[in-house]
Amino acid sequence: MTEPAIELKGISKSFGPVEANKDISIRVMPGTIHGIIGENGAGKSTLMSILFGFYKADAGEIFIHGKKTQIPDSQAAIAAGIGMVFQHFKLVENFTVLENVILGAEDGGLLRPSLAKARKTLKELEQEYELHVDPDALIQDIGVGRQQRVEILKALYRKADILILDEPTGVLTPAEADQLFRILNRLREEGKTIILITHKLREIMEITDTVSVMRRGQMTATVKTSETSPEQLAELMVGRKVLLRVDKKPAAPKDTVLDVQDLRVTDSKGVERLKGISLNVRAGEILGIAGVSGNGQSELLQVLGGMQNGTGHVRVNGEEIDLTGRFSDGQSRRARGIAHVPEDRQREGLIMEFTAWENAIFGYHRDPAYQRGPFMDNATIIEDAKGKIERFDVRPPNPKLTAKNFSGGNQQKLVLAREMERNPDLLLIGQPTRGVDIGAIEFIHQQIIALRDAGKAILLVSVELEEILSLSDRIAVMFDGQIMGERLPSETDEKELGMLMAGMNTSDKNGAAA
Repeated sequence: MTEPAIELKGISKSFGPVEANKDISIRVMPGTIHGIIGENGAGKSTLMSILFGFYKADAGEIFIHGKKTQIPDSQAAIAAGIGMVFQHFKLVENFTVLENVILGAEDGGLLRPSLAKARKTLKELEQEYELHVDPDALIQDIGVGRQQRVEILKALYRKADILILDEPTGVLTPAEADQLFRILNRLREEGKTIILITHKLREIMEITDTVSVMRRGQMTATVKTSETSPEQLAELMVGRKVLLRVDKKPAAPKDTVLDVQDLRVTDSKGVERLKGISLNVRAGEILGIAGVSGNGQSELLQVLGGMQNGTGHVRVNGEEIDLTGRFSDGQSRRARGIAHVPEDRQREGLIMEFTAWENAIFGYHRDPAYQRGPFMDNATIIEDAKGKIERFDVRPPNPKLTAKNFSGGNQQKLVLAREMERNPDLLLIGQPTRGVDIGAIEFIHQQIIALRDAGKAILLVSVELEEILSLSDRIAVMFDGQIMGERLPSETDEKELGMLMAGMNTSDKNGAAA
C-alpha cells in the first residue's frame, strides 16, 4: 500500500490548563487535497502549527512519507518538504516578487547569482502550475490574488511537495477563488499533497478528496468528501443539527432611516478613499455592501460610526449628521440611534485586557442606568452583562473573564449583544461572522434578521458573498471607493457580483447608472 504523505499519531498539546489537541491521529494520502474543518478553538491551527514547526507537541509522532520525522522548527518543516501559505501573507511589501521568493533561501552572500537562479526556476514553476506573476513587480503593486500565488511559489521554490493552506479564499473575489482552485487541482495532478483549512463547507465539497472534522481539540471523523454532505459535516463540527441557510421572510421596508449623498473621505496621505458614495437604507431592511477588502467599505463604516471625518451629506431619520465638527464622534452617533459593530472586534470593538462586563457597556457607560451618584454602579453593570451573556449564548457564561479568554465567536457575540440590545434605529455591522465557526454564524444571522424584522435599518458589510446574498434585501457593490452597482439578491449571482467587485461594470438591472 502507498505510504501516507503525512501521518500524525497521538498528537497532544496543552497551553496551561487548556488542551488544544487531545491524542489526534490523522493520515493524509499523497496526491490528494485533504480538508480540515472545525469550530473556533477546535485545534486546527494548533495541529498545523505543530506540523510546520511553530509549536512542539507534548506527545505524539510525525511521519512524513512513512519516515518518522522530528520538526522542531519551520526550517525543519521546509527541509521535510512542507510549505505553508498563511491566511495573512508573509510578504515584504516594498520587495519585488523575485526578492520575496528567495528571501531566507539565498544561495550565499551574493544576491545576483541567487536572483538569476530564482528567475529561471520561477519561470519554470509558473509554466508548470499556471502561477503567472511578474517577477519584477513590487508586492505592494499587485492584488491579493497574485500575492497569494507568490506565497505558493515561495513554497514550491523551496521544493515543498506538501502544502498547507490556511483559509486561502478569505480575501479573494469569486473569480480569484476559482483560479486558486484550478491551481490546486493542477498541483494535485502533479502529485502534490495539499491540506486545506477552511470554514467554508462549499469549498470543502468542491475541491477536497477527503475531509477531517475537529471538535474541542479532538478528531471526530475523517470521511471521503464524495460520501458526505454539508449538513452532515456541520453536525459533526458542532455536535447538533445546524441550519445552513438563512430562514427569513420577505422584508417590509418603511421610511428611510439612513440617507447618504456624495460622501467622500481622504486619508492622511491625501488618497481619496470614498469617491462620492450615495446610498440609503430603510427601516425594516438590510442593505448589504459587497466588495473585496480595501475598497472603501471600512472607511464607509468608520465615517458613519463617527470614527473618521468626511464630507458630503448624511441624514439619519431626516436629520443631518455632523461629519467634520466637534459632534462627529461615536458618542454623538449613539445619541442619534446609531449602533456600530466594527469590522475588527479586537482592535475596535473590545479592550482585550478588560473583563466581559466592562466591555459589555463600552460606549454606553454614561447611561444613567449604570450610575450610582458620581460613581459607576458595578453590581448593576455585572447583572446587566449576565443577561446579555445569557441571551446571546456567550461561552463560558462568566462576565468576570477578560475578553482575551473568549474565542473569536464569543467575542463577536459580546460586541453584538452590547450594540443590538440598545435597540438602535440603525445598525452598522462589519464582517459579522469573520473567523466565526458555523454554530455561531447561525446564531448571529438569526439575531440580525430578528432586528430587521423589528423594523430596524441595517447596513451590512461583508467579504463573504454567500452571507451577503443570503442576508441582504438589497446589495450594493463597492470597488475603489465607489458604488459599482446595486442588485436584488433574487436577480443576481456570485459571478455577476464578483465581476462588479473586480471593477468590471455591467448595466444596472434596476435601471440606475452604476
